Amino acid sequence: QVQLVESGGGLVQPGGSLRLSCAASGSITSIGAMRWYRQAPGNERELVALITSGGRTNYADSVKGRFTISRDNAKNTVFLQMNSLKPEDTAVYYCNADLIYTGAYGYTKYWGQGTQVTVSS
Repeated sequence: QVQLVESGGGLVQPGGSLRLSCAASGSITSIGAMRWYRQAPGNERELVALITSGGRTNYADSVKGRFTISRDNAKNTVFLQMNSLKPEDTAVYYCNADLIYTGAYGYTKYWGQGTQVTVSS
């Protein structure tokens, strides 16, 4: 059984930093693109950042220059370094990954359970 488990959320003051982690576990053969989404109350879930298996990255305009996505392929883990946090960054953050599990013939999208990030003084 494949799982994505996020960690690193919490309460931080405006201007502060947090680092989110998301580790994939289980019988995984390959991992393609990995992504971070967020969803604030009353809003739709939005894509924050993605990183391909080759390391190419893309960011939402609202986080460019403040957030950095990276991955450790040896540990099946994706990170999101969040700097200069603003109150409008407050949301539940979800990781998402395209995985091939043992015995499968194509990629399946998996989601983590989410981690709360609150930016407030």
